[in-house]
Amino acid sequence: MTFGLGPEEWAALRLSAIVALWCALAVAVPGTLCAWLLARRQFAGKGVLEILLHLPLVLPPVAVGYLLLILCGTNGPLGGWLKHTFNIEIVFTWKAAVLASAVIAFPLMLRSARTAIELVDRRLEEAARTLGATPLRTVLTVTLPLALPGIFAGMVLAFARSLGEFGATIIVAGNIVGETQTLPLALFSMLQRPGGEGGALRLMIISMLLSYGALALSELVARRLRRMVGVER
Repeated sequence: MTFGLGPEEWAALRLSAIVALWCALAVAVPGTLCAWLLARRQFAGKGVLEILLHLPLVLPPVAVGYLLLILCGTNGPLGGWLKHTFNIEIVFTWKAAVLASAVIAFPLMLRSARTAIELVDRRLEEAARTLGATPLRTVLTVTLPLALPGIFAGMVLAFARSLGEFGATIIVAGNIVGETQTLPLALFSMLQRPGGEGGALRLMIISMLLSYGALALSELVARRLRRMVGVER
């Protein structure tokens, strides 16, 4: 045992870090694009789209996991296509854990990025347009840099949410030691074993420290970014 952790606990910790990092990266671009769309554009069906994008925030995680299992299983429309076209399997792999975490965490990324974009002064965007900047260049050079603190905060929230994701992950990825068993799943497994309370307590403390550290880092970096873009006095 190293630092009081056994091989199974280290494997769960390592996998959780990998899954959480990929989750944060996976939601960054689509979350920012959807945030900009909802913050800056009016179109038919906007309210319906907004509700659909926020559904994972209120749906039971197990329901989200079951839906992903239907879609991404080898007999599902998406999973079957990936299997027959690229020979890629998602269900019951670490990639399924990333997918489950990303879907659950997406609304957090979306809300944070949307709020940040809505707070960007439209007059600055209009000034860039009058100076000859294209809409795309205005977004890339004005909107996104000013909204960067909120975007980064959303990514860190997604990272932290992934560390605690359980319901959707266990349905679509399973609880395979060393392959799909993340920290919450390892904690759950240890609670089912006689004498496993010690290991469960260690994993609970680690989960709390990681989540606290991620949120503290988010606040620290967001403050520095706000100073860099000049939105904090």
